[in-house]
Amino acid sequence: MSFNQIMPALGVLVAIISVFVPLEWWPLILLAIGLVHGFGAPEEDPTTIVMVIVAAVAFPTIANSLDAIPMVGGYLNTIIDHFAIAIGGYALAQLVWDLKNRIMPAAAD
Repeated sequence: MSFNQIMPALGVLVAIISVFVPLEWWPLILLAIGLVHGFGAPEEDPTTIVMVIVAAVAFPTIANSLDAIPMVGGYLNTIIDHFAIAIGGYALAQLVWDLKNRIMPAAAD
């Protein structure tokens, strides 16, 4: 498995664990996972970056409608909300990379 496969899987796993194990540090841990993934594997495709930013905004909104499902809706809402924190960290890292590349463009060879 590559780094680009491990980090999202780790984000999902931690988001699931965070529902059942109470810890006040879960949002920070998920944000750190997203930041490490974003800085460790910068994305070059602008369309993918936009998709990630939209997902970071849209996932919590979509997750709120899952509360209507009896028994498991609250758990699904929390899992997706927490995964959106990791996606937000990834999106933030991508925005920082883009800003850095605009301010300090690569030297032409």
